[in-house]
Amino acid sequence: MKKFLNEFKDFAMKGNVVDMAVGVIIGAAFGKIVTSLVNDVIMPAIGMLTGGINFSDHKWVIQQAVKSGEEIVTPEVAITWGAFVQTVFDFVIIAFCIFVAIKFINKLKREPEPAPEAPATPAAPTQEELLAEIRDLLKKEVEK
Repeated sequence: MKKFLNEFKDFAMKGNVVDMAVGVIIGAAFGKIVTSLVNDVIMPAIGMLTGGINFSDHKWVIQQAVKSGEEIVTPEVAITWGAFVQTVFDFVIIAFCIFVAIKFINKLKREPEPAPEAPATPAAPTQEELLAEIRDLLKKEVEK
């Protein structure tokens, strides 16, 4: 059991897992900011451009609610397409913001330094040069 706990501790404390946890927490907070941006800034502007339409309230009612006095016996069945449109706007804005952030981070990263060049190795002598050297050595031996 102790070995299992040690393995789990090693796994949980690896840099990637901790980084991912921090990313999830920051992502959740960032999601709230983007949702507020969409709900409070972008959608009202789009609603104004489209004549005061509030997309989040739009729905297609399939079956009306059944009421008995003030009590709802059966709730209405509806497709809330306006909420879907708003969620799509959320996604597009989040994706765009993440794209811009990653592009910025990649720009900040340093270019890897080029590997130092290996010293040039001297060229091996050609076959003619070797034969000329052997000839010269043989001439010296004969002259002695």
